[in-house]
Amino acid sequence: MNRPSRIRIGRPLAWACLILAVVISLFPLYWMLRTAITPGRELAGDNAGLLPRHPTLLNFERVLGLTTREEARAAGGSGADLDFFRYLGNSILYTGLVTAVQTLLCAMAGYAFARLRFPGRDLLFGMFVAALMVPPIFTLLPNFVLVKELGWLDTVPGLVAPSLLMTPFAVFFLRQFFLGVPRDVEQAALIDGAGKGLIFWRVVLPMSRGPLLTLALTTAVWTWNDYLWPLLVAPGEETRVLTAALGIFLKQSPNTAPDWTGLMAGSVLSIIPVLLLVVFFGRRLVDSIQFSGMKG
Repeated sequence: MNRPSRIRIGRPLAWACLILAVVISLFPLYWMLRTAITPGRELAGDNAGLLPRHPTLLNFERVLGLTTREEARAAGGSGADLDFFRYLGNSILYTGLVTAVQTLLCAMAGYAFARLRFPGRDLLFGMFVAALMVPPIFTLLPNFVLVKELGWLDTVPGLVAPSLLMTPFAVFFLRQFFLGVPRDVEQAALIDGAGKGLIFWRVVLPMSRGPLLTLALTTAVWTWNDYLWPLLVAPGEETRVLTAALGIFLKQSPNTAPDWTGLMAGSVLSIIPVLLLVVFFGRRLVDSIQFSGMKG
């Protein structure tokens, strides 16, 4: 006797929820791109279709400095200046320094907390974990006063100082991974005459490529999107990063209405380096996780 087939709605419902979540997550990016290719004079009245009636790349040309002020204003722009490539270079320098140095030093600190024995180790690590509960906004003013007293305002050292050395989460994250590294591998290296430093550089770090890449990617994305701290300590042209420059670009609009098309064009261009970084290292991250034995 054939039993009537049951209608299972669990899987279709899960897929529907997943698709809805993806659409909600990607919609702001779509709208940002749509606004960026909309002519400035048509922005207020052209918001019904999926694409603008007269798409244009002129807003990107304005942001990149490929048009004159008169041409920008004729197209509905504000005529505000944005030295895009200088600010892009500052952002790359800021992100690269913080990501490289912080990842390396946090790996060293995490390994020390996981493997080395020294007086006060557990107390010190407890203080690191407790620092996770301190909102970053609480340390903003003390860091600013310290950078100002050191005379580092509007300099690269002042820009990278608060986050260059390490962060509590990064140390905690890598320490937990190093605790799971088999001690037999390190003991074999000790028998061969290797010291703790050589074991860290030649044995442990190659086995930790997955966590290190994960930490480096999250640090790079967070640093690239940082806005408030660079705005406070690096307002000058020579050290201004791209996120702060876009905010200033919007406020410099001499028109009555903000230059939303120019701002969205600049925002689209600003996320391209991060997307390239994720795409380039995404596959390497998966391979590294499989190599390091983190795959479930």
